[in-house]
Amino acid sequence: MKNLNKIFTWLMVALIVVSVGLLVWGFVAGYPSAPGQPDATVEALLYWAYVMVGLALFCVIVIGLGVSIVNNPKSLVKLGIGIAVVAVICVVAYLLAPGSPAVGLTTPQPAFAELKQTDTVLNLTYFTGALAIVAIIFGEIWGAIRTK
Repeated sequence: MKNLNKIFTWLMVALIVVSVGLLVWGFVAGYPSAPGQPDATVEALLYWAYVMVGLALFCVIVIGLGVSIVNNPKSLVKLGIGIAVVAVICVVAYLLAPGSPAVGLTTPQPAFAELKQTDTVLNLTYFTGALAIVAIIFGEIWGAIRTK
């Protein structure tokens, strides 16, 4: 277990070093000055963000499954319910996304699918932000009730 913690620590350090390196490279190389112009620095940062999110999801799911199977196989039901709830929230966010054209855009409009995807991500951001605020408020109230 001690070696596993060292491995995780060094992996986190490596990921942080790569992230900071990409960020510094972006600032040194400069970001695009004209909107709509593709730039290698921005694309690299976006792809790195995709890698980090994918890696986080993979670790949460795989490590969560592994720990659940070893410690308590019955807890897999809770994990399955959690994944189903997240999937339902994503579907609801997609169904609520209007995909309406961008207002004031001087370049050609993106495809409807891109607009729909962008609106879905915005809806998911709104949902998670609202959920975080509710969790903070509920946590404070719950903590006040439990300490009395």
